[in-house]
Amino acid sequence: MSKGMVFNIQKFSIHDGPGIRTTVFLKGCPLRCQWCSNPESQLDHIQILYDQEKCVHCQTCVHVCPHHAIKHQNQRIIIQQDQCVGCLSCVQACPQKALSHEGELKDTDEIVRICLQDQDFYEESDGGVTISGGEGMSQPAFVRELVEKLKAKNIHMAIETTGYIEPDIFHELAPLFDLLLFDVKHYDSQQHFKGTAVYNELIISNLKWAIEHHIEVLPRIPVIPDFNASLDDALGLAKLLVSVGAKRVQLLPFHQFGEKKYEMLNRDYTLKNKKALHPEDLKDYQKIFIDQGLDCFF
Repeated sequence: MSKGMVFNIQKFSIHDGPGIRTTVFLKGCPLRCQWCSNPESQLDHIQILYDQEKCVHCQTCVHVCPHHAIKHQNQRIIIQQDQCVGCLSCVQACPQKALSHEGELKDTDEIVRICLQDQDFYEESDGGVTISGGEGMSQPAFVRELVEKLKAKNIHMAIETTGYIEPDIFHELAPLFDLLLFDVKHYDSQQHFKGTAVYNELIISNLKWAIEHHIEVLPRIPVIPDFNASLDDALGLAKLLVSVGAKRVQLLPFHQFGEKKYEMLNRDYTLKNKKALHPEDLKDYQKIFIDQGLDCFF
């Protein structure tokens, strides 16, 4: 039985595919998007989070860490991720609960059991289970086993994917799903790299392959200020989607829901002062997709 590194199982999700869903969030992602709202998902192992507001600077965590991975510096606790092995000694010892962790190994049977608790809701709403992340395909053996077990229970399966997956893995896993929620972040490879630290050729190739093989795909564009939010960007993205045979697209306006997590991970957040976007801000942006013959919605 496979085990996967999971950092959240969210019930009653309504934004991760059709109907009422359970979303299983897996750790590990090959991209480093500057706007990522789940930065705790990027690394594939357990991470310690630090809430400075709760800390009384007793330094208990510094003393109990068996690997000397914690230091107290400038009135902050610093977790040295390259030395931390995720033993959780510090989390368990912290008297103020200022330390928490993200990531836990779970086997497929446990996750199936949790998901099936809401099977009635799936049936009533035409919902199901969505694999998310991070990158949902970054743990391929675990994902395959989990999807096959849930499909055996007639559960509708979706996945949120960056598309940045080696073709042999993508070709194996993508057909298992009823729906691919497929991120498309930029039409220009150089700009894509500036925002995500990877180029987009592999992503576009996998997107085209999935559409050509009649897998249900919903491209989704996170609209990010100073990255892909101009009307010229909209036109470039629309033409890209038309060229690969897409028929519809969902726009995801930029938000700041993940900002606090960067502070807790002791990471800089480059979009800290950017204003959130809302559908009413993107009507002209949306119209460009519609004018290109795409069903474009929020």
